[in-house]
Amino acid sequence: MRAPPTGADTGATSLSRWIYALKPASWPKLIVPAFFGQVLGLRGGEGLHLPALGWGLAFTFLGLGFIVLINDWGDRHVDALKREMFPDACSPKTIPDRILDAASVGLAGAFFAGATLLVAAGAEVVLHRPDAFEAGLLCMLIFVMYSLPPVRLNYRGGGEVLEMLGVGLALPLYNAYLQGGPIASSAWPWLAGFAVLSLAGGIASGLSDEESDRAGGKRTVATAWGNAAARGWCEAFVLIGAGIWVTASILWPDWVPFWVVGPAVAIILWNFIAMRKVSDTAVTNAFRAQSAYKRFLHRAIWHSTTVVAVLLWLRPSLA
Repeated sequence: MRAPPTGADTGATSLSRWIYALKPASWPKLIVPAFFGQVLGLRGGEGLHLPALGWGLAFTFLGLGFIVLINDWGDRHVDALKREMFPDACSPKTIPDRILDAASVGLAGAFFAGATLLVAAGAEVVLHRPDAFEAGLLCMLIFVMYSLPPVRLNYRGGGEVLEMLGVGLALPLYNAYLQGGPIASSAWPWLAGFAVLSLAGGIASGLSDEESDRAGGKRTVATAWGNAAARGWCEAFVLIGAGIWVTASILWPDWVPFWVVGPAVAIILWNFIAMRKVSDTAVTNAFRAQSAYKRFLHRAIWHSTTVVAVLLWLRPSLA
C-alpha cells in the first residue's frame, strides 16, 4: 500500500494531499445514513425522486468536507500531542505532519460550510421544502458544537452523544425530509435503532486516542472511564440497536417488517461476534487490535443499515 503523503514528501501532489485530508475511508459514516434517510423518506411506493437524492448527496458530501477539515483544524494541538507520544504508531496527521497547513485546512473547512448552506438554500427552492435551509443549518450547528468553541463538546464531554444526534438522527432525517417532506411515523423505529448503533461508533472513535486525548484535555468515554468501559458500552449499544429493530418488527410489523430486520440483525450479530473475539486485545495503545475492533463495528453499522435501506427501497416490488 502506498504511504500517505507527508510534509517531507515533495513528490506528493496537491490533489493527493487534499484527498488524504478528506479521509475517504470515513465517508460511509455519512453516506450510509444519508442514503438510509432518503429511503425512509419514500412515499406511497414511489421510486427515489432523483433530484431530491442529488440535493441530499450534495449536502452530505459538502458537509462531510466541512466536518472532516474543521475537526482536524480544531484538533490540531491534540493531534500534535499524539504524534509526539506515538511517533511510529499512528497514521500521519493532516496538520502536525504538514500534509496541509492549518490556515489552508481552516479556510477550506469554511468554504465547505458555505457551500453546504448554499445547497440547503437551493434545495429549499428547487424541491419546495420550506424548512430545508433552517434544517440544514441545524445539522451544521450540531457539528460546530462538536468541534469549535465556545461549546466544543468533543472536549467538555458529550461529543459521542452529539455524534449520535448528528450522524444517527439529523443527517438521515434531513435526507428523508428532502426526499418526502414531513417525516412518516414508520421511520422512527428505524431511526431509533440506527441512532443507538451510531452512539456505539462515536464511543469507539475515541479508543485509539485515549492517552493523547487525556493529555490534551479532551473528555471522552475512553478518557473518563477507560478503555475497557468504552468497549463494553460499544458492545452494549450494538446489541441494544439491534434489539430495537427486532422489537419494532414485533410491535409494528407493517412499519418494520422482519424480512428486512432479519438480514440486518444477522449482519450485526456476525460482526458483533468478530468484535468480541478481538475485544480483549484492543486495550489501551493496542492500535492494530483497536483498528480490527472498529472495522468489525463499522461493518455491523454500515453494512446492516445499507441492507435495510436497499430492502426497504425494493419493498414495493417484493410486497
